[in-house]
Amino acid sequence: MAEFRLPKNSQIDKKAGKFFKATSSKNIKVFEVYRFDPEDQEQKNPYIDRYEIDMDECGPMVLDALIKIKGEHDSSLTFRRSCREGICGSCAMNIDGTNTLACTKSISDCSGNVKIFPLPHMPVIKDLVPDMTNFYEQYKSVKPWIVASEPENPNKERLQSPQDREKLDGLYECILCACCSTSCPSYWWNGDKYLGPATLLQAYRFIVDSRDEARAQRLDDLEDPFKLYRCHTIMNCANACPKGLNPAKAIGAIKQMIADRKA
Repeated sequence: MAEFRLPKNSQIDKKAGKFFKATSSKNIKVFEVYRFDPEDQEQKNPYIDRYEIDMDECGPMVLDALIKIKGEHDSSLTFRRSCREGICGSCAMNIDGTNTLACTKSISDCSGNVKIFPLPHMPVIKDLVPDMTNFYEQYKSVKPWIVASEPENPNKERLQSPQDREKLDGLYECILCACCSTSCPSYWWNGDKYLGPATLLQAYRFIVDSRDEARAQRLDDLEDPFKLYRCHTIMNCANACPKGLNPAKAIGAIKQMIADRKA
């Protein structure tokens, strides 16, 4: 039987962590937040800090609570955020056991204490900030831009029929938050070789774009035992996507296109 063990310095130290009590006790919600600072020489393992938040003085979303915690309890708490509208993907994290966006996750949807962790199976830079370097390098590898023999002309559009434009629906909306990829077991174990749901969805978006002229080359580049075929259609990606997209469907379509070329 295979055994998968976390490195010792990544296991949570249950004895560490602080408890921040609210000054009032009207409508309290407890937030359990993952903390880790690689530069802390004394506390080398991650730990959980607990914060009591008066919900009568807090916005409705988990990101509102994190901003309140950082502003009123502990300014050292580190996390990414930008748009607050589910558009940029910056505040992706694991909340209440699910990968999602903190800005669109309602606190009322969380039962009991709200448990907040960084995206799983990624190196942690600090607290809730994962290292996305490998993720973005993989995205870059599929050439996420239109490849065309005709030079770009700023005075001329690359025209597309309404029917061809409809093929991009369910693809272009991806915000590269990585919620899908970090929910995929295949990506957990083969993240250095398997491109993952998000990158493959983006690859398919350009494969089916009628304005692109590199379809054959794109399919050739993806025909690899690890890049593409580590997907086993578990569907965690579709369940985790905060935009309601279906990366597994796109991956299946790529596999079918490669198979059709060989038929």
